[in-house]
Amino acid sequence: MKNVKVAIVGAGTAGLSARAQVAQVTDDYVVIDGGYMGTTCARVGCMPSKVLIQAANDFDRRKVFTSEGIYGAEYLQVDHHQVMQFVRKLRDRFVRGVITDMQGWQQEKLINEYVHFVDSHTLQTESGLKIRAEKIIVATGSKPIIPKSWQVFNRHIIDTNQFFELEDLPERMVVIGLGIIGIELGQALAKLGIDVTLVGLGKSIGGLSDPVIQEYVASKYVEQLNISFNGANLIGIDHNDKLQVEIEGKIKLFDKALLAMGRTPNLSQLKLEVLGLSLDKGIPRYSETTYQLQQQPHIYLVGDGNAQRPLLHEAADQGRIAGFNAVRADSQCFTKRVALAITFSDPNIATVGMRYQEIISSDIDFVIGKVSFEGQGRSIVKSKEQGLLHLYARKSDGKLLGVELQAPEGEHLAHLLAWAIANQMTVDEVLTMPFYHPVIEEGVRTALRDASKQLATKEHDLELFRCSDMPIR
Repeated sequence: MKNVKVAIVGAGTAGLSARAQVAQVTDDYVVIDGGYMGTTCARVGCMPSKVLIQAANDFDRRKVFTSEGIYGAEYLQVDHHQVMQFVRKLRDRFVRGVITDMQGWQQEKLINEYVHFVDSHTLQTESGLKIRAEKIIVATGSKPIIPKSWQVFNRHIIDTNQFFELEDLPERMVVIGLGIIGIELGQALAKLGIDVTLVGLGKSIGGLSDPVIQEYVASKYVEQLNISFNGANLIGIDHNDKLQVEIEGKIKLFDKALLAMGRTPNLSQLKLEVLGLSLDKGIPRYSETTYQLQQQPHIYLVGDGNAQRPLLHEAADQGRIAGFNAVRADSQCFTKRVALAITFSDPNIATVGMRYQEIISSDIDFVIGKVSFEGQGRSIVKSKEQGLLHLYARKSDGKLLGVELQAPEGEHLAHLLAWAIANQMTVDEVLTMPFYHPVIEEGVRTALRDASKQLATKEHDLELFRCSDMPIR
C-alpha cells in the first residue's frame, strides 16, 4: 500500500495543471496514467488539426491568385502523404514539448498504469499496487463516441484519435458529425482535394444556436461542400470493399468514414460504482465552482471527464482549481471565465458568453446588433467576403451578454468580445475603444452601432467620453 496526500488520475491538460498546483505545496503526491503521454490537445486534438487546416487553407488560397494578377496556380499540386507526414512532424514536436515539461518529476511521481477505485480513498493499479490518498483528482479525459452498431465496420471507420495516424488520405470519405471537429476536418479535407461528404443531424454547425446564423452558415456550406443535415447510417460493405452509407435515402460508397460525433468522458474503467454515487448521465454530481463530488468532497472531477466545457483552457482552469483546493483545508470557490469556443473553419465560427438560446431561455429582454462581412472593407481586400455576426446586449442598460459569429479572422474578434464581456462592458463603452481602418474589427463596430440604436438609453452621443466622464473601469 502506498500512502499519499494527493493522487491525480490522468496526465492530460487538467491533470498536469492540477499537479503543478499541488507541487507548490507538497511533494507527497502521485500522478497515475496508463495511456500515452502528451495530452489530447497536442496528440489528437487542437494542434495537429490546426496543422492540417493550415496546409488546406494555404493550398485553397490558390483559387484567388488569378484575380490578383498572380499566375501559375494551376500548376500547384498537393501530396497527401507528405501533408500527413508534416502534420505528424509538428504534432510530435508539440507532444515532445509536453513530455519535456514532465521530466523534472516524471521518474519519481508518475505511475504509468490504469487504475480503478477500491473504495473512496483507495485506488488499485493494473499490477495490483494499492494507493491510498487523502484527496483524489480525477482527470481522465475523454474518448471519441462510436455507436456500438457501427463498430462492426471498424476497418472502414476512423475516429478522431486515429485520424492523424493515416499515412495517406482516402480518395472518398464521409465525415459524420458537424460539431467543431467535424466541420474543421471535413472542410480541410475538401480543400485538399479529397472527395468528401459531410453529414450532420440538424444545422447546429460548430455549436451555433442562433437560428439566423445557423441558416446562413448552412446555406454557405451547401454552396461550397457536399453536405447533408439529415444524418447518415452505415449499411454494410460492398463487393469492392467500399463502405455503404445511407444519406438522404440514397446508398453512397466511401473508402472510409471519419466519425466526429463528439467525445464521452473516460470514466467507465474507474469502477465508480463502488463509491455509491448518484450519477447524472453517467457523470457523478459535482460542484461547478470547486469541482468536488457532492457525495465524496475529497474527490475532484475535472477536465473533459466532467463534460462541462471540453476545451483546453477550461480543463487547465479546472485542474488548477482542484489542485489548489486539494492541498488546503478549506476549498475555495472560483468563478469561470467567460465562455469562449472557436471553430477553426474558414471563415471561423465562434460563440462567446451567453449563446442565443441561453439568453432566450433566461427570458432576458435583449437587442441584437448585426453585421454582415459580405461587402465589409477588409473582407473585400482579403477576398473573404463571407460571415455574419450577431451581438447580444441587454436592452435596459446595453450590457454585452454574448456573441455568435462566422467571420474572417473570427478567432480574434471572439477574443476581443470575450474580454469586453469579462469586463462587464456595455455596447457604448466598447464603442469608445479605438477601431483602426481598414480592419476586420470594424465589422464589430458596425454591430455595436446597430445594437446601440436599439437600447433604452444611450451613453455617448459621439462614441467618445467627455473629458469630465469617468474613465472606463
